[in-house]
Amino acid sequence: MTVSTGADLTTRYLGDQPNGAAGVAGGNDEVVGRDGSPVPHWSPLLERYRRMGDAEFLRRASEIELLLDQEGVRYTPATGPIGTATAGGTDAPADAEGSAGELPRPRPWALDPLPMLVAEPEWRTLERGLQQRAELLDAIVADLYGERRLLRDRLVPPEMILGDPQYLRPWHGVVTAGHRQLALTACDVHRGSDGAWRVLSHRTQAPSGLAYALENRRVLARVFPAVFRSARARRLGPFLQVYRAAIEAAAPPGTDDPTVVVLSPGALSETAFEHASLATRLGYPLVEGSDLRVRDGRVWLKTVSDLVPVHVILRRVDATFCDPLELRPDSTLGVPGLVDACRTGAVSILNPLGAGVLENAGLLPILPSLARAMLGTDLTLPGVQAWWCADDAARSHVLANLGSLVVRPLSRATLGHSIDTTGLSRDQLDGLAARIEAEPAGWVGQERVEPSTSPVLSGGRLEPRATMLRTFAVASEAGYAVLPGGLARTAGDDGGPIANRAGAIAKDVWVLGPDDGPREVTPIRIAGAEAAVGSTAARAAENLFWLGRYAERAEATVRLLRAIEQRRSDVHTDGAGAEAAALRSLLAAATRITGTWPGFVGDDAEAALADPDRELSALVVDRWRPGTVANAVERMFSAMGEVRDQLSVDTWLVVGSLKRLVEAHRGDDPIVSTMAAVGSDDRGVAPTDDRDATIIGLLDQLLHGLLSLSGLATESMVRDQGWHFMDAGRRIERSLHVAALAGEVLGREHPPAVETLLVESVAAATESIVTHRRRQRGRSGLVALLDLVLTDAGNPRSLRFQVDRLADDLAFLRAARPSGSALSATPLVLDVSRLVQDVAVDDLAEVSAARRPSLVELSGSVRDLLARASDGIERDFFVRLLPQRSVQTPIEPPERLS
Repeated sequence: MTVSTGADLTTRYLGDQPNGAAGVAGGNDEVVGRDGSPVPHWSPLLERYRRMGDAEFLRRASEIELLLDQEGVRYTPATGPIGTATAGGTDAPADAEGSAGELPRPRPWALDPLPMLVAEPEWRTLERGLQQRAELLDAIVADLYGERRLLRDRLVPPEMILGDPQYLRPWHGVVTAGHRQLALTACDVHRGSDGAWRVLSHRTQAPSGLAYALENRRVLARVFPAVFRSARARRLGPFLQVYRAAIEAAAPPGTDDPTVVVLSPGALSETAFEHASLATRLGYPLVEGSDLRVRDGRVWLKTVSDLVPVHVILRRVDATFCDPLELRPDSTLGVPGLVDACRTGAVSILNPLGAGVLENAGLLPILPSLARAMLGTDLTLPGVQAWWCADDAARSHVLANLGSLVVRPLSRATLGHSIDTTGLSRDQLDGLAARIEAEPAGWVGQERVEPSTSPVLSGGRLEPRATMLRTFAVASEAGYAVLPGGLARTAGDDGGPIANRAGAIAKDVWVLGPDDGPREVTPIRIAGAEAAVGSTAARAAENLFWLGRYAERAEATVRLLRAIEQRRSDVHTDGAGAEAAALRSLLAAATRITGTWPGFVGDDAEAALADPDRELSALVVDRWRPGTVANAVERMFSAMGEVRDQLSVDTWLVVGSLKRLVEAHRGDDPIVSTMAAVGSDDRGVAPTDDRDATIIGLLDQLLHGLLSLSGLATESMVRDQGWHFMDAGRRIERSLHVAALAGEVLGREHPPAVETLLVESVAAATESIVTHRRRQRGRSGLVALLDLVLTDAGNPRSLRFQVDRLADDLAFLRAARPSGSALSATPLVLDVSRLVQDVAVDDLAEVSAARRPSLVELSGSVRDLLARASDGIERDFFVRLLPQRSVQTPIEPPERLS
């Protein structure tokens, strides 16, 4: 990002706006008043930015981008038709973009360095209007699924609601315990050209954006600490405490210590980051539908120890996908029988499953009359003008004004999208008019809004961009509490709609004034030691186990490849001598150890051994090939994504750097991605020296990141059940690698000079080279090494050390089982322990028929026993469900009915 010359950024922005009229014609700018001077409450902030200077401001803007990337803050745009109501509780804006059939690709979260400021008096007015609307929506949803007085008296046209797919008839009569039916509501608001706030839409299905708003605040306050403190913006933390209280108040009556879970559709959901972040901040486990089951009319969470009753489900899955028995039969995301469990009052769901009907666009024009009927008062916060086309007069108005309105489908579940008619041709307008005439009840015309603008940093300068604000209100005993701030979004760099899927840029929202939010903090419940031990969901435990395995696999392969690269540096160009022979043996062993056949042992082995660059590069960066470093790291990332709620922010700082490193070198053609970093000749082949420097440097960086991750796990994670699963995975993988390394590299006889080099390479690959050199005095180098890496209980890299730690992990996990029943893996690990303890190292070095049969046999036995032990851990603890299938029976084609 370059720094512009001339006046500072803020001064230029003020001067660029004629008479305060910002980029949108007739619009209103948040910063610039009508007279061209800054709005009063913005002046102190602008002055601080001026004193900071453009260079420092831009540097900190880059720091924001880096922090968000390091911490894995992502948004995954859903694919499918524009405006699709996806299964993930994503709350995707109706004007979002997407293409059917594409795989979701996470997008870095974009946060502007300039916040959106709202003065305290203005916020008071807005807050009261939002509280009133939340109360009204709660009353409406309670009536629609209760007495239905609104429908009977036709205060709400029945055809408007009953024809909406988000109105769920099976939910009728279900009452959620707690302060209100709606635990959380969101409103999208904008400031018009007259300076007044208006409501564009409501979000009640599974409102998204809260975690992103909290993340925006955390990052901006960290990057601009002095600026933030001086602004005295109201805190967001107390809102989470009220939210937690509202969630736990929804537990069935008589529940003293409720179990709460956050139900997510999975790591590929649009807002998967938000699901995990909320679970982490609130202190609840993140689960998927396959983690829950209904038995005896209750919902249970499958943990590695037992079934735990669930009392409250904070859902992030759209309602129709939550129960394939009573709602959408083709869903594989929900829990069969969930609705019936809610009917009995055994479990509460927030927000209730039928709440999505409140997003019906037809409600917008009748909300003022509903407020008078249900609250006895007028709405203080107006909405944009809207007309439901089932009404003759409204339809006539919409049809007469096509070309200046936005036309929306009645329901967000109809897979339609909002249509800005100002850009349509005459033929398109005629076609839209025909569709409205054919199905008038399915359409709503809405005033086209031109939101106020605010400055956004782009290309080293500040530009005015249309801005909208999403606000949040949470139920409390006294009413609704509004988050003092929210999630502001501006149009992206391409000028598209203000929608996350269209590349919108987020802003933190600072409400200026005294912080008079709730001071009484709801303490986080800390379960007793016995309860905490058995609290890990089986799916989470499985992912932690494989996280440990893949992290260790990646590290071990990196160390082996570094040892090979170090050996290559000693080989002369003529390919002769002990060094070359040792290298050939190491390369062939690398293929067998990693399982990356055919590699250096297949039909083309001689060619690969003569010119190993391509194969070695592939072993580092080919993410599609099992056994490579990149493949192990990718699988590690996948496992981490499933248990994000259980990992600290510091973990993601390490992982973010590691992920960027891998992504920078990955590609469908592994050698191309590696060579691209250093340049190549006309044949696309990089000079050998450059290639070597690139690979060695990449291996060093990968090892640095993996060691940092390992250090965090060792020094920062609580030794709970999840940690022991992760550690067990790591110990199994390291044991397998050490056993394979010893058997494959040293299990064959070699000339003394070659064997000496191989022993040194194995010592280097097991991080034991320094200790080995000290200990081998007066002993055979091979015997000393085998003693060090196989049987030395004090060497953290030895096979015996791993087996001892694995036994400790299994003992801990066995104690977590309600009955304390034996684990099928334990006797297998004890067998490995006896093998290693009873072995005579001198016997392992004995040669027969050019092989070391005892060493090869030990290596094979250890690998076989540990593979079976790993399978035993999976059988004993992890969920093994058949894939969920639709309960919907396909209709037989006519020709088969005869």
